[in-house]
Amino acid sequence: MDFKVPNTLAEQIANYLAERIMTGQIQPGKRIQEATLATELKVSRASVKEALYTLERWHLVEITPRKGASASKLDAEHASELYDVYMHLLMMLAAKLCERWQESDRDRVMAVVSQAVKQMQAPSADITAVVEASFDVMEACCELVGNAYLTEALSNFKPAVSRAYYLSADRYRHGLTQTSQFFTRLPQAVLARDVEKAQALIREFAEHQKEMIQRALSSS
Repeated sequence: MDFKVPNTLAEQIANYLAERIMTGQIQPGKRIQEATLATELKVSRASVKEALYTLERWHLVEITPRKGASASKLDAEHASELYDVYMHLLMMLAAKLCERWQESDRDRVMAVVSQAVKQMQAPSADITAVVEASFDVMEACCELVGNAYLTEALSNFKPAVSRAYYLSADRYRHGLTQTSQFFTRLPQAVLARDVEKAQALIREFAEHQKEMIQRALSSS
């Protein structure tokens, strides 16, 4: 059995708040009172403060001097900025994956891709399951590439991107056919070591996702 370090209290608090922010239980701009939260969760304010710094790194919370923390904004403009950076990180990941993958990695990559596509093509697709399966693909690719800096950068974007999906869940669900096509075509380009094709697919998909989420946020 592998040894696993348990989450610290601050990490548990961060994950608890992240889920509430991502799913819209805590709306953009809403203040997060350290003292109130510490009392509610029966933890120290120091642990709450540490959790909020983690959420700030995940782009879910904004911390302003003398004003405290609040759930970060997510309007059409912020969504555009988010996806522009995230897209380029994914393109970098694809380029590295094309360079470094080995034949022995094929089954592992295709297994997580197949699971993601299966979730997307389910008759009543569960958005939470789809989002998690999608990020499982990204995480498997990060492990194969082995670039700790790139992995950390992409991991820090996961909560903010997930939040965008949840806030536009209905539109996202309607676009799952295109999403499943993307996840089917991208591995083919990677396995062929076609960096240009892989990056073009990512750019096209990211622009489509960005437009879809912008529309959802603009009409909300």
